[in-house]
Amino acid sequence: MFRTFRGGQSGGWRVTSISPVTGEPLPFVPALSITDSEAVSLPLVPSRNAWRLVGVTSSLRYTERPEKEQLVAVQAGLGRLEATSAALIPIRKSQAWWELTQEERRKIFEDRSHHIASSLRYLPAIARQLYHCRDLGEPFDFLTWFEFAPVHAALFEELVAMLRRTEEWSYVEREVDLRMVKEVLSA
Repeated sequence: MFRTFRGGQSGGWRVTSISPVTGEPLPFVPALSITDSEAVSLPLVPSRNAWRLVGVTSSLRYTERPEKEQLVAVQAGLGRLEATSAALIPIRKSQAWWELTQEERRKIFEDRSHHIASSLRYLPAIARQLYHCRDLGEPFDFLTWFEFAPVHAALFEELVAMLRRTEEWSYVEREVDLRMVKEVLSA
């Protein structure tokens, strides 16, 4: 199943900011829509004020059984009513990262950067899902999606700042930080 994040003029999420962290930015759009489908549809007409990013969920990588069990025990699902704030952070890592073996990447990811261990304390307040897109010919390797209640916005900022200080992030060559709020229809 493909998950498509489409930035454009309409969607269920109102974009509040798009900030390039490193590398090229994405064009600003006022809204983001998210769809799931069995195939990727191409835009009918290319546009300078809209874009599309596609990813797929995959098996957990760099995660050992006890870590997976810890994550499953505390993580929240997406779509919670109170989670009206969100972030989409597409990331592309350098060729140097991909030239490392799986074992070498694991050592950086968890043994030295403590990605999982350090992130556990932010769950379940922050729900997250990782989408892989490197093998789809997309401009990013990963699409990271986070949802949280507005009351947890500072906690989310703390999580992102902590991850960006790790050795793992020294391999990031393109990162864009998009922030959104859920569009709520009045009755």
